Amino acid sequence: MSIVNIDVTLRDGGYRNGFNFPLSYALKHARLTVEAGFDWVEIAYRKGSLLPIPDLGLTGRGDDEFIAAVAREIGAQRVAMILHPKNITEHDLPAMYAAGARLVRIILPAKGYERGLEYIRQAKEIGFGVGVNFARISQWPGRDIVEVATAATDAGAEFVYLADSNGSLSPVDTTDLTTLTKSVTGGPVGLHAHNNLGLALANAISAVAAGATWMDSSIQGMGKGPGNLIAEQWLAHLDRTDPEASTRLHLGPALELADLLLATIPEGTPSLPLPDLVLGRYDLPVEHRKELLGGNHREGIATARTLATVR
Repeated sequence: MSIVNIDVTLRDGGYRNGFNFPLSYALKHARLTVEAGFDWVEIAYRKGSLLPIPDLGLTGRGDDEFIAAVAREIGAQRVAMILHPKNITEHDLPAMYAAGARLVRIILPAKGYERGLEYIRQAKEIGFGVGVNFARISQWPGRDIVEVATAATDAGAEFVYLADSNGSLSPVDTTDLTTLTKSVTGGPVGLHAHNNLGLALANAISAVAAGATWMDSSIQGMGKGPGNLIAEQWLAHLDRTDPEASTRLHLGPALELADLLLATIPEGTPSLPLPDLVLGRYDLPVEHRKELLGGNHREGIATARTLATVR
């Protein structure tokens, strides 16, 4: 089974360093990602994440000049972007395409997703490959998945990503959600795994077994909180288990990139912040992290349990 792999280090890893990757590093990162065999490099948000972040860095803004620089480095056919519909206008997608991006993922909420559908249609007309991400999928009722996946596919989305933003899914959960989504759309399904409970790799394997064909990962797992599916582990797994993948994925450049990340970006060092483990256990978003700080761990767990009850 052929898996489409997206490297999300520059984008999701930006939660660790304020999205302040130096341009010189970002270009080297993109080049080595392509050498490792990734199909796409997701280089940035367009105009920020869900919530405002002060002093937003290069890979949180996704300016045209940055897109163009990466496209010159690796070719437009590898450059991907992601965005929240609330952050952009009808002028952004044409500008992104002209600068050199060729894949865009549009993050849709379970409610109030209609504006995103308009951007799906616009992106398709421009010529983008278009997918959607369902953030915090662990909190979506099945009926919402059916409704939004159907609407997004009808609008022209080519694939649907299940984003385990809270890092709370189990392999059984992942199998069920992948199966449900595929049954609704009949098209490709992807997984964006977070590693709060150390299950990102297990969830990725379960998703593929259930029919997922798109997968996000990041070098050294660099991403929000404890991070994402670790790219080096994922590539090694595919190289060992998938004969087709072993001909086009190259672990050597990925390991070189891991060394470069650790030597250049201090925040790239793997980390498991203990409050994020608790967030994953109780299926809580990162915005609740501050409520778990300041006391002892037993108090934090009690707080998390209360928040999960009243959610």
